[in-house]
Amino acid sequence: MINYNPKNWLTLIFAIHKSDTLRMLWKELIYMGVFTLLVAFIKIHYFPQIDNLDKLIAVYSLVGFAISLLLVFRTNTAYDRWWEGRRKWGELVNDSRNLSVKLNAMLSDPETKIYFARLIGVFVVSMKEHLRNGIDLEQLELTEEEKKIAGKSSHIPATIVSWMHLKIQQLIKENKLTGDNAKLLDKNLNGFLDACGACERIKNTPIPFSYSLFLKKFIFIYVVTLPLAFVTSFGYFSAFIATFVFYVLVSMEVLAEEIEDPFGNDDNDLPTDTITERIKEITNNLLVP
Repeated sequence: MINYNPKNWLTLIFAIHKSDTLRMLWKELIYMGVFTLLVAFIKIHYFPQIDNLDKLIAVYSLVGFAISLLLVFRTNTAYDRWWEGRRKWGELVNDSRNLSVKLNAMLSDPETKIYFARLIGVFVVSMKEHLRNGIDLEQLELTEEEKKIAGKSSHIPATIVSWMHLKIQQLIKENKLTGDNAKLLDKNLNGFLDACGACERIKNTPIPFSYSLFLKKFIFIYVVTLPLAFVTSFGYFSAFIATFVFYVLVSMEVLAEEIEDPFGNDDNDLPTDTITERIKEITNNLLVP
């Protein structure tokens, strides 16, 4: 995720970052400009008698209004997914902190505290990688026996939480924790899997295919035929108008696509690496002697 100053207008206006849609779409913008120039050339030199195409502007205004409504819905839906993902990672930070505070107050054995601190850190790393391209067990601070068990698991984050539950049950049997203590800890451990499940829902439920397909086709047909409405009035200058409209509409769709799955490594994705390190730091400060 990019950190920036939203009040510095000049820097933002003239910055050409790799996540800028202008940099991402420059080839398509050139194609659109050349295509529009070709349409204008054909109209001016081969069909000069057709002089009422400018009446199409009213039609394209109405169609453009419909596209704008669809794009507003599209971008709002994508941002809602991004924000819900951020909210769930924020809840994970809170649950990790609360669990660490409770464990520090309830436990007296340093080794047990270190065990929980390690597994909390392992969980957040495994959840982060689980939401990306899969988990590499070598990235997790696990013992060789734990790696063998995790390697057979179909859901490693859930397996790690189950280990913490089993450890709590063991401590109850050893009279190092009470049933009431376990209930307090259970709430935060359930929050771990609730956050993971919510993020999985965001990742595994994209925008419906038919809606995305229709919107892309709608935008394509609109911008490709748009030069017909401007070429009579503006001639070759219609290339600038059509290309600019193409840039605006397609940029909104591209931005929506980028933020609707916020758990990757794109510039506009959530800073899950930073959040993970923050959780590990908080947990270690509270539990590790």
